[in-house]
Amino acid sequence: MSHKALFLDRDGVVNVEKNYLHKIEDFELMDGIVEVCRAYQEQGYLIIIVTNQSGISRGYYTEDDFDCLSEWMVEHFHELGITITHIYHCPHHESIDGLCECRKPEPGMFIQAQKEYDLDMSSSVMIGDNERDIEASLKAGVGINILLSTDAVMSNANRIIPSLRELF
Repeated sequence: MSHKALFLDRDGVVNVEKNYLHKIEDFELMDGIVEVCRAYQEQGYLIIIVTNQSGISRGYYTEDDFDCLSEWMVEHFHELGITITHIYHCPHHESIDGLCECRKPEPGMFIQAQKEYDLDMSSSVMIGDNERDIEASLKAGVGINILLSTDAVMSNANRIIPSLRELF
């Protein structure tokens, strides 16, 4: 049986955008993200994060720093009654590492999740805060795409919302 997923970009969707976030003490949840995750989880969606993390390639922080924050974040959500199924990340940056299949707008992280969790992509949802999130999601066949933005007027997303609170 296929599963459906709620895909989330991390920085700017799960947590407040802070350039190259890698320290637990700098982590701040976006307003409404807990309620959104809880609502989708109650509807049977797996919660999967797909995040570009070029700060690793740029040398701003390490894979271990990223893993430490990710483990803390998963536990923090668990304490709030939400299961984050998986966090996929791309540590690359094209100007340093060349092109890769995992850096959004490429769909590599979505495709990997689809294979590992037997996902029905057409029944899945993506919430991103950048058009490259939406592009990657569309390439992977995700059915519903939501762009979280206060200034976007055009997008390939199904819907543009200024706040996560628009979803509940």
